[in-house]
Amino acid sequence: MSALTNLSKNWDIDEKKGLREKIGRILGKNQPLRYKIALANYKLKTIVNRLEYLINKMKEMDKVLFEKVVEALMVKDEARAAIYASEVAEVRKLVKYLLITQVALEQVMLRLETIVELGEVAVTMAPLVSVLKQLKGMIRGVIPEVGFELAELEEMMNNMIIEMGSFADRSVTVSVVSEEAKKILEEATAIAEQRMKESFPELPSRISEKAKAAI
Repeated sequence: MSALTNLSKNWDIDEKKGLREKIGRILGKNQPLRYKIALANYKLKTIVNRLEYLINKMKEMDKVLFEKVVEALMVKDEARAAIYASEVAEVRKLVKYLLITQVALEQVMLRLETIVELGEVAVTMAPLVSVLKQLKGMIRGVIPEVGFELAELEEMMNNMIIEMGSFADRSVTVSVVSEEAKKILEEATAIAEQRMKESFPELPSRISEKAKAAI
């Protein structure tokens, strides 16, 4: 956890400050909706890029720890191997959270890009706000700064929905929003799990069980 936090803090502070200044200049009540959507997508892209950076760093850490597991097993030191394996398991758990968030945000970006063309801004955007809210709750314990930025995005997009007016049928809308948000998150989780399988070698079963018990 501490390693991931340090990686996040090392992110380019000037870039973040510049982004916030742009938001302050661009995001005003009189700005056309398409500019606000473009700004939201720009902020999403910044977060996705940061997540990619963190994921790559965590993969490097996983590789080092996995090699230590193998080395310990080669000298038949299962106790030491289990300690390193527990660290591997912890790193991979964090990577999974990061991957789910990254993939889900990519889906949000894709849907935002089609909103202006479709015209149904509130109907299309409401599930995306729900997704951001759920991701915020999941990620804030891992990377608090990203959780804060997702909260800003959630508020920004909520304001856009309010500007476009409320839905005619709230009961139907709540159901549609919940189902669409659930679909996005389920797809993101499935993709993240597949990427995990492709990117990380499996730990030996006997060591893996000890590692799971340790975390």
